[in-house]
Amino acid sequence: MPETKFFHPMEVRYGDLDPQGHLNNAKYLTYFEQARIRYFETLGLFSKGQSFMDIGVIVADIHIKYLAPVYLGAAIKIGVRTAGIGNKSITLQQTILNEDGGQLYADGTVVLVAYNYHAHQTTPVLDEWRRKITEFEGT
Repeated sequence: MPETKFFHPMEVRYGDLDPQGHLNNAKYLTYFEQARIRYFETLGLFSKGQSFMDIGVIVADIHIKYLAPVYLGAAIKIGVRTAGIGNKSITLQQTILNEDGGQLYADGTVVLVAYNYHAHQTTPVLDEWRRKITEFEGT
């Protein structure tokens, strides 16, 4: 598996738990989303305060493998790596690991489609996005 270069730290909060006392399945999606936003900000693909309508991607597909429970107060990090760029889509590999990376809690794939929210239609992946992602990932 190629190296993941971007990680976003998170702390599991009480409100993120389910009745069994571990991270609620739905929160994995929220954590993945938070890390994706930070990844795109870090790469300069969009900035804080930018209108959501101008972000230019929409989630098309998500798959998560839940590998181990995450408990309250766990110091975790969420990895994001671009696994592929198509004509109109970007495929990301995302992981949730403990802080030192020794425990993998979840592994997922997210497919984003380039999308113009004003025109309500898909678009080709912008050349700027393709260039910045490729430079960062070294592919």
